[in-house]
Amino acid sequence: MRPAIQEKIDNLNKPKGSLGRLESLAMQICLVQQTLSPSLAHPCHLLLGGDHGIEREGVSVSPREVTWQQMVNFTRGGGGVNMFCRQHGFHLRIVDVGVDHDLSDCPGILNRKIAPGTRNFLHEAAMTEDEMNRAIEVGTELVEQCAEEGCRVVCIGEMGIANTSPSSLWMSLFCDIPLDECIGAGAGLDSPGIGHKRQVLRQALENAGFLRDGGRGTAAAAEQIIRYFGGFEMVTAIGAMLRAAERHVLVLVDGFIMSACALAACRLYPAAKDCMIFGHCGDESGHRRMLDTLGAQPLLSLGLRLGEGTGALCAFPIVDSAVRMINEMNNFQHANITKYF
Repeated sequence: MRPAIQEKIDNLNKPKGSLGRLESLAMQICLVQQTLSPSLAHPCHLLLGGDHGIEREGVSVSPREVTWQQMVNFTRGGGGVNMFCRQHGFHLRIVDVGVDHDLSDCPGILNRKIAPGTRNFLHEAAMTEDEMNRAIEVGTELVEQCAEEGCRVVCIGEMGIANTSPSSLWMSLFCDIPLDECIGAGAGLDSPGIGHKRQVLRQALENAGFLRDGGRGTAAAAEQIIRYFGGFEMVTAIGAMLRAAERHVLVLVDGFIMSACALAACRLYPAAKDCMIFGHCGDESGHRRMLDTLGAQPLLSLGLRLGEGTGALCAFPIVDSAVRMINEMNNFQHANITKYF
């Protein structure tokens, strides 16, 4: 369909190429949806919550109870993610896939808990193979439900204290970048805190030394890395991204953690990247390098590091503009304007 899409874009009543990135976005969206008239109908946001065993090692400035406290806060409409979902018309689903707290009686939270947090990957794999597969299935089911409701674009966000730690390890292993260059401040660690985090993650990588041996380019090796270091909310996001690709649903990718999930998803199924639009480059150390490895061009760079999917939601109006451009602008023939190129 590419020639037909390009012809439609070039015949809109504007100088050829004058809308820049909006034109390439429109091309991508049309190709994903396989149509000359794309839609962003029923946008959905999946907010996935899970805790991490590695938090017990003091790698985050925030304690783990903040995960469940924020999850409850989201149900009351008080989070950054709530504000942006309201602003841009996204239907928000708040999902507990691994929070270390009983949220089963909390209205507004979908209970898909796999376990009350992952294990401490300093000493053992974060999850079993069955748990990893279940997390993938939950992500698949969530996107399938959205797609059945007519969703054409899904945004994914996360809530999980210490989840920059597994993201840094995924980045190092999948991108072949020295670990120290992948580790940042997370939610606000000071210099001594970052030093401690580096020490803990170096030791975790050393303890799981077999993962550093060759063959990381295979899907089987990728699954090993995902399972050993991942979080339930992160693996659920991978499942959601893969199902979105299968259903021709656009995925808005958020910051450092969700970009790590996108990276992992692309290691399992490279063509999944075709449906991904990268919302922004965040403030976490290494995010730009991870995006470069993916060949991704983020739409925004606002110094954000909140997570929750907020950066991707901020970028949505640009995506909307690309769709409106190709659907609503007149062409030279209908506007009775001389085509001058």
